[in-house]
Amino acid sequence: MKTTKGDKLGITLFLIPPLALFALFFIYPVSYVFVTSFFKWDGISDAAFVAFQNYLALFKDPIFRRSVVNNVIWALTAGLIQVPLALLVALILSKKPRGWKVFRTVYFMPQVISGIALATLWSTMYNSEYGLINALLGVVGLEHLQKNWLGTTQTAFPALLIYWVFYIGYYMVIILAEITSISEEYYEAASIDGANKIQQDLYVTLPLVRNSIITCITLAMVFGLRQFEQVYLLTNGGPANKTSVMVLYLYKEMQNNNYGYANATGVMLIIVGTIVIVGVRKLFASKQYES
Repeated sequence: MKTTKGDKLGITLFLIPPLALFALFFIYPVSYVFVTSFFKWDGISDAAFVAFQNYLALFKDPIFRRSVVNNVIWALTAGLIQVPLALLVALILSKKPRGWKVFRTVYFMPQVISGIALATLWSTMYNSEYGLINALLGVVGLEHLQKNWLGTTQTAFPALLIYWVFYIGYYMVIILAEITSISEEYYEAASIDGANKIQQDLYVTLPLVRNSIITCITLAMVFGLRQFEQVYLLTNGGPANKTSVMVLYLYKEMQNNNYGYANATGVMLIIVGTIVIVGVRKLFASKQYES
């Protein structure tokens, strides 16, 4: 159908408000951060142009390099462990076993609880003196495994990842909703052809929910890159900056009134996030499934 001049005018008028809001609340702030990242500025005195010195200082700082590595590990853990776990649980619940609605609610429950509350809960569980984990190890006679989980360089970062990676409810619900929308005719046809339940999941369910899986992986990796509150509350980047992440690094620089340097960190966070998103899309880009 050919678009008339009146249609084009109407489309333009509808696009102007969202485009104006997008420019005001995204393009302008990001541009401002990018420009000020080339200045030395404490937020009070006049900004001094320093070109790429902020970026050079970033790459020379071992704490920043550690923060980038931690964020990448966090993103990969989210995409390669957290989402597959959510997919597995969604596949099981899609079969509607006894009590599946209860399990669906239980798995999703952490999503409606504040991340700060969850971090506080796990801080208590990891406590070296009265924490539940060390208490359970003592009960089963494994006192030699008791540790200061968040205060030891070898265990602090894995402890942060382990407790967080099992909160799969958000991605589970997305994938489960997609699975339940699949027509039963596909499964009936596969069953007639002799496919068992596992084969139906592999050759019917997974291809049809592929786009939802890619979306969940993208979201999970982005959430992994922007981690802040859990790290801030549980370790504040310690011990010895082993658990530092980019947003926490940026926050500390802003506390020190190094706004130009902090904005350079923000630009690097945007670049790393863009690389991750584009990489995920490229990785999963393949021929489309035909009906």
